[in-house]
Amino acid sequence: MIRREKRIAVLFVLPTILILLAISIFPLIYSFYLSLCQWDVGMGGRRIFIGVGNYLRLFSDQRFWGAMKNTGLELLIGVGTQFLVGLGLALLLNRYFRGRNLVVTLFLLPMMISPVVVGCIWRIIYHYQYGPLNFLLARMGLNPVNWLGSSQVSIYSIIIADIWEWTPFMLITLLAGLQAIPDELYEAARVDGAGRWAIFSRVVLPLLRPVIIIAVLIRVMDAFKIFDLVVLLTHGGPGQSSETIAFYNYTTGFKYFSMGYASAMAYFQLAVIVIIANVFLASWKRREVS
Repeated sequence: MIRREKRIAVLFVLPTILILLAISIFPLIYSFYLSLCQWDVGMGGRRIFIGVGNYLRLFSDQRFWGAMKNTGLELLIGVGTQFLVGLGLALLLNRYFRGRNLVVTLFLLPMMISPVVVGCIWRIIYHYQYGPLNFLLARMGLNPVNWLGSSQVSIYSIIIADIWEWTPFMLITLLAGLQAIPDELYEAARVDGAGRWAIFSRVVLPLLRPVIIIAVLIRVMDAFKIFDLVVLLTHGGPGQSSETIAFYNYTTGFKYFSMGYASAMAYFQLAVIVIIANVFLASWKRREVS
């Protein structure tokens, strides 16, 4: 009887396992094998096993490190600003006032808009001749900025658009964390004579830390995948000045059809994300132990 129940259970689970193997496990293993091969589909070449040759090539590829640098700027400036602005707004909105729900909803609008529409909106805003941003600069007596056509500015234009789009995610996540803190803790701290800064640093931040870790980690992983804004705003240019690692990976795989090298690049990117995620999660564990 027990054996029959086990067989029925296996029959129910088997389709899920087969689908998982087909769409997740097999591509993962096959792409790792490709990362060890030289396979330039565009040249009509066959797969040649070269071991870690593609991974060694990464270390001498200046374009790859330029893309990594741009992704690092997005992580430090983009995600950092999203966190600070999102936390500030969450603290402001963590108190009751008439129309608060409407204000929160309005702040969330950029996150609800399709990424393609976000790119089109910012392309208009950044327009050198007719864009409202340069119009405001001119009204202030400043020179117009070539937001999308300057190799020194273009990556920061992408970062600003990304901050506008994803700060609401930080806001809503941190606001949910703030509202989960019991009011009794604030009252107890005030009774003990704690000021606003003491309450924030000794009550709010420690209790909010798990939410902060998860919110920042999600945005860090998303930052490694930033692609749509690059395509819509600059297409990686001028030159390769605004290429991110996701865009360079796409170009290598689906424009130059160098599948082996693109796979190695993807696995390098995966390794960096795993290391960063483990650092974040280790920080969370240290808090639980302490």
